[in-house]
Amino acid sequence: MITLQLEEFARTYEEMKPLFEAHWREVALDRERIALDPDYGIYLAREAMGEVLLVTARERGQVVAYFIGFVAPALHYRTCLTLTQDIFWVAPAYRSREGSDSLEDLESHVLARSLFERVLAQARFRGVKRVYLGFKASLDASVLFEELGLVRTDIYYSRLLGD
Repeated sequence: MITLQLEEFARTYEEMKPLFEAHWREVALDRERIALDPDYGIYLAREAMGEVLLVTARERGQVVAYFIGFVAPALHYRTCLTLTQDIFWVAPAYRSREGSDSLEDLESHVLARSLFERVLAQARFRGVKRVYLGFKASLDASVLFEELGLVRTDIYYSRLLGD
């Protein structure tokens, strides 16, 4: 049975480090030139200020999906408490395959949707007015986000500068 829960980053991040590494290997840009090196001190400091939102999905005690985001007033709209996604990940074995309608894939879609429904519920509970969620172009989650009532608003491009 899969459970969804709000967790404290300080109590969970050591356990999740191998997952962060797997996530990075899968989606990071320019992996061969930029190493994964999270500033856990900033995460911990922001959590101490009440700004980190961590929701996990666990099966038999093991994390199979997670969402990490930051809750803070928007820099351009101080009165608009905003949830800005940092990262989310669903273990490959728990992802649905595009175009498939198997029961396993339906359950995988339900897991991802349930994770974000929990995130949105927690955001509402905290008084968040706006959320910003996104995904890597290589792992398109637009169908899920549109089902959750989100609207596509921004497109980012990236380029590594230097040698």
